[in-house]
Amino acid sequence: MAWPVDRPRRLRDNPALRALVSETTLSPADLVYPIFVVPGARVKKEISSLPGQHHLSPDEAGLLALEFQRAGGRAMLLFGLPDRKDAVGSSGADPDGPVPAAVKVIKNLAPDMAVITDVCLCEYTSHGHCGLVRDQKVLNDQTLPHLAAQALAHAKAGADMVAPSDMMDGRVAAIRQVLDENHLSHVPIMAYSVKYASAFYGPFRQAADSAPAFGDRRGYQMDPGNRREALFEVDLDLAEGADVVMVKPAGPYLDVLREVRDHTSRPLAAYQVSGEFAMLKAAAAAGALDFKRSALESLLGIKRAGADLILTYLAPEVLPWL
Repeated sequence: MAWPVDRPRRLRDNPALRALVSETTLSPADLVYPIFVVPGARVKKEISSLPGQHHLSPDEAGLLALEFQRAGGRAMLLFGLPDRKDAVGSSGADPDGPVPAAVKVIKNLAPDMAVITDVCLCEYTSHGHCGLVRDQKVLNDQTLPHLAAQALAHAKAGADMVAPSDMMDGRVAAIRQVLDENHLSHVPIMAYSVKYASAFYGPFRQAADSAPAFGDRRGYQMDPGNRREALFEVDLDLAEGADVVMVKPAGPYLDVLREVRDHTSRPLAAYQVSGEFAMLKAAAAAGALDFKRSALESLLGIKRAGADLILTYLAPEVLPWL
């Protein structure tokens, strides 16, 4: 029997050769670390649904950013939990709220850190929905000025990029217009363009205190069975002025991520959400998975599918391994 001319194993024989021909690699520049900011000072309280993650006051968020930057981290995403909520989420646009305060502290302590802020009403509304509500219906157009006001407060505080996650139609255009009118045309928008109504957000609801008081979010987030619609959403957001588009969640939607990557050359983000993180942690704690290998493999799969940047709670843990 003749031996084959091609032997793929030749290039797998040792780590040095494998590294030379690796098609996909992870680097610290690929990762964005999401954190949760609360009012007050010297607050650092672990989030039970997300092991190793904390509710942080702005001063503690600044210290974490400095530590993350020294470890090689490049970017963070800020979620805010206010001390007061109302029906329209007005505290989200408070220039002295936890997110603007944290942005200022982080940019002072770690000026090279890229600070991105989540823009949504769910953390700030008394009903927990991402938009204004009337007769238990989430209102689209009436929500847009509130989202724009929140984005403006973040940008004025020094955010490097704002990231609307609400899934209201037209919110990218509304935010772009307000930023431009206020001489902030240099601030980019990362749109949660392809955001599915996913069960994998469960731990986040507790972390952000944002569970809806009634119903669910399927009236404005995408149906998990839809793939073609993802490209439509991406096109709409890019036409409205988005600079980066996102697929969320990442792991259960790698096929969609790949389709979006093939559809556009614009920067593409993917969010490895709280449920994905919690599953890895739980499986590792049970001895079912090697945490380091499975964490890195999960991120590599997201990168291989086409993501330019990955939002992940794993970021500080994997940095030393890259």
